[in-house]
Amino acid sequence: ALPSMSQPIPVQITVGNAQDLKTLKSNLLHTLVRVEYNGAVLGDSPKTNVLTDGTAEYDFSTSFEYCPDGPNSLDVLVQKPLLLTLLEVTSKDKKKTDKIAPLAQAVVDLLPLLQGTVLTIIVCWLDFIFVSQAGLEVTVSAKELLLSATQFSSGNLLSITLEAAYSVPEAFTADAQQNYMACLQMPAAGEKELPLLFKNGILKADGEKEPFPRPKNWPLGPILAPDALNIPDSFIVGGPYEDEDGELNKSEDKEFRSQAESARRVVWDMETRCFLDADAVAVLQTRIAECRHWPVELCRMSSGGKGKGSKSDKKDEDKQIAFHGVAYVNMMHLLCPGVKQIRGAFRVFNYEDSEVFEKTRVQYSIFRDRRSQLSLGKERLGTSPSNKAAPSKTQREDSNAMVRSGEARGTICGCMLSISLCQHWLQTARHREQCFSPQQYSEAGTFLVMEIKLDRPLVPKRLREELVQRVKELIPPRPALAPRTEGAKKVVENYHKRVTSVAVAILEEYHELFGKQLLDQGVMDHETMEEQKRQLNYELNTSGKYFAFKEQLKYSVVKIVREKYLKTTAFETKEQLQAFLSELYVYLVDHMHMALNKVGEAGVTRAMASLWQLLLFAREAEANKDLKLASLFYNQVMEPQISPAWLDYGAFCLLYEDATKAQECFQQAVCLDPQHTQSLLLCGIVCVKLQTYEEAEIFFEDACCLEPSSIIAWTLAGLFYELQNNYIQAERSFREAKKLLRAKLEEERRILEAAEGEGKKPSSPSTEPATEWNPRMVWYGRDLEVHLISNPCSGQRHFPLDQGYLPLDQHSKDGKKKFPLCFLFVEVREVSVSSPALSCWAVHGVPALLTTLCAVPPQFVHKALAHELLSLQGGPTCAYYLALGWTYQLREDLPRWEECLLEAVRIDPLNPNVWAQKGHLCYLKKDFDKAKDCYERVISFEEDAADMHFVYLRLGSIYLDEKEYGRAKHIYLLACDNSASCLTWLGVGIACYRLGEMLEAEDALSEANALNNTNAEVWGYLALICLQGGRELEAEQCYKYTVKVRVRGLRAAPTAHPAPWPAGSAAVPRDGPCPAGVAAEPPNSQSRAARP
Repeated sequence: ALPSMSQPIPVQITVGNAQDLKTLKSNLLHTLVRVEYNGAVLGDSPKTNVLTDGTAEYDFSTSFEYCPDGPNSLDVLVQKPLLLTLLEVTSKDKKKTDKIAPLAQAVVDLLPLLQGTVLTIIVCWLDFIFVSQAGLEVTVSAKELLLSATQFSSGNLLSITLEAAYSVPEAFTADAQQNYMACLQMPAAGEKELPLLFKNGILKADGEKEPFPRPKNWPLGPILAPDALNIPDSFIVGGPYEDEDGELNKSEDKEFRSQAESARRVVWDMETRCFLDADAVAVLQTRIAECRHWPVELCRMSSGGKGKGSKSDKKDEDKQIAFHGVAYVNMMHLLCPGVKQIRGAFRVFNYEDSEVFEKTRVQYSIFRDRRSQLSLGKERLGTSPSNKAAPSKTQREDSNAMVRSGEARGTICGCMLSISLCQHWLQTARHREQCFSPQQYSEAGTFLVMEIKLDRPLVPKRLREELVQRVKELIPPRPALAPRTEGAKKVVENYHKRVTSVAVAILEEYHELFGKQLLDQGVMDHETMEEQKRQLNYELNTSGKYFAFKEQLKYSVVKIVREKYLKTTAFETKEQLQAFLSELYVYLVDHMHMALNKVGEAGVTRAMASLWQLLLFAREAEANKDLKLASLFYNQVMEPQISPAWLDYGAFCLLYEDATKAQECFQQAVCLDPQHTQSLLLCGIVCVKLQTYEEAEIFFEDACCLEPSSIIAWTLAGLFYELQNNYIQAERSFREAKKLLRAKLEEERRILEAAEGEGKKPSSPSTEPATEWNPRMVWYGRDLEVHLISNPCSGQRHFPLDQGYLPLDQHSKDGKKKFPLCFLFVEVREVSVSSPALSCWAVHGVPALLTTLCAVPPQFVHKALAHELLSLQGGPTCAYYLALGWTYQLREDLPRWEECLLEAVRIDPLNPNVWAQKGHLCYLKKDFDKAKDCYERVISFEEDAADMHFVYLRLGSIYLDEKEYGRAKHIYLLACDNSASCLTWLGVGIACYRLGEMLEAEDALSEANALNNTNAEVWGYLALICLQGGRELEAEQCYKYTVKVRVRGLRAAPTAHPAPWPAGSAAVPRDGPCPAGVAAEPPNSQSRAARP
């Protein structure tokens, strides 16, 4: 495979010391070592005495010449090992010749010689029965490099291992004269082709499977020590069928494969190698790109007989080949980045020229048309098992005698002989027809298992460093932070401490002056407060404490000016000084209030919404189509240093078709945390939506490289490649995802079986509620988790894979548990506050980032659903119809959504998520009676639905509409306990108000107001309650806030209009925007609370 070189290079072999020879034979006295290579004996060492400790010093050297065009070419060097034979020398009489008997053999792999000039190794002698402990020191060296550094780095080492042919035809027989062979050709330099031949296949009868791991064999003929055929440190390790690259790797093929591997088979376990130079590597890439399938021919060869056949017999041999088959190996996987190895099973078909040319563009057969290149020796390719050797002289004489006898006996005997010959010809023809049946391999289901391995991938995979650099180029770096931020932070904290200490001192002074008056007077009026303020100022100024407090703050203010504003020079004009003082004053006052608000905080619980509540408010506003309010809440959730918050806002922007803004958010998340896999995946998804596919590939590849154990990353990458019609890459990505999922399932099953063995009850979501998903547990981030989906007929439970749950409801026919993997039984959900519009009842066939149909490009959703449908056994499942119906819901295609939910209910009537979705559908269709029935059914289940928050809100609003205020109050309280928000407490307040429970109503509305003080309805009902209690001043203030908040909302959203609310609540009154419009109405009036 390399260009010709002017001079051959001698390769020197030096045999040194041997150890532990006594382990081979205890009475061993004299030995010698014979060195052979490529079928030629290079020389024998002198007869050497074996010492009592089992050592012997041979100090023998020999050599052979390496020449690219000679018999010992590079192709031979990488394929064949150096063979060493240990011979025992015995002599009973000095006059007679010494008797030489073989004891053991050893082999030396010369492949490392390509990378250096000297190879020193200790080889172990292989006895004819066992591997001994005896060793031999061997040094192999060349005067110069066989390959230059450039040649070695630009070339590639190709290794092909043929393991076995399984499920072979019944006509295969274990005849010593039959040799089973396989061959394929690889490109060499120029137009040359290098045939790689596998001979001496062993036909094995039914029995046990071949073990794993087992050693690979050299492509050599039989030798004295069979174990010497094993290639050192090279094994066939096998693996799951699903991880293979060939055919017959589906779940339905597993049983057939298992049976075939223990039935009749032809075993080679042979590895052959060749070194491809740069030109050959380029040709290999081009050939694979032009035609992905390569032919591997299979045939049976007969060892040559002693008789001499006629010329016509030889012509027949050339024309016909016994059991000539071909397997088509898909080599396209080798063009995937980073792929160095493919292994799999490949079906064998009868060899037909037209079919071979159509699939492989190869116009010749190696066994038929290029036999001269194979060096088969005496072996010949027989036409059928009935072929015999040429008749001997005795047989010919017997035949002639028979003919003469027939002529003498007349016509009758001649006819009888003709009939006998015809019968013999018919029997032979039937046998020949059996051998040449076009379907002989297809009927038997024959397949080859082989491995093709490269030392380096044909297409290098981009390194992690390169991908990181590309991501940095795609995402602009964040602006540099202001200098000395740590110093500025410290001075601000010091200012807060000073303000706090001064405030505490002033409070103590105030308590000394007016503490007793506070206890006696109770609530004081405005004039009293002003008088106390004047007295306190007077006391502070006369005592000098005011000046002391000012001096304490002075140093902190100076440090803020220097560290925060970096101002150390004088101002040039009075206008600059005045502007700076104004800015500084505002800053100091703001931070003074911040410091004062912290005073006494340890003993007071502040009514302040947490971040997860803000996220809940955002989802409620989003579901109410109030996008501006939702955007406001998302911005409040966002914190500059928390990347999941950016992902939430980005998903919101992507949902409403602002892909550019979403891309900015996702890129900001990547800037904050370049190691965040989810951010990279979302960047890739938004790039697909923006049709920047090259950038999307970089993000997906970086995510897979960053977290190789991520099932979601590999699956999304597979969906992306499938959208690009890159099916080979998609298949590899999906296979990697399945491999990871299978390993995780096996580990979880092992843990589960161990727990059951110890008598422990396996954990489940019902027994461990702390591990269930809850919005309180994850307050930000639409984080992704992989969920198993159990059998839909058993309740469709969703278990987080990361928490150790398994699909316990899947059973085999005999009742035993099983863990099938058709494609990817996983589901990708948002770990966020659940809502109908945002619940990821997505696909458990192929996980996809199914945030919504708009948030994820529709191609991803459709591809995922297509894979789900193809992987199902027994028809679509409940989860499939939920996912499909969810897509119709997003399109507001209610009739199709209803069809999907009807199928889901038919399949799994005990699934709470199905009834929750059906309730939402009826609610949107304004069929409130059916919606109420569905919601009540959801609540009656032991297991909650995924979006219970909005089930409670909608059911509570229906109860309010039907004047069932007691039940409404109960439902809203459940909602508050599940996930409290302004709307849930508002519902409690309305129900209590209608029941006449004014104190409880005011408390509930106060809670709602504390969570969100911009809700006009809350202020309106507070005004009503104040009027009921005769507090007209407070009622007037609440009414003014109602009008103010309502007008502000109308100005912010001038196009707002009533719209169907996919996640309902008791928020907006049906008869008008302001509850104050019904201020004169008694608590139990006919006015109904709002329904969205």
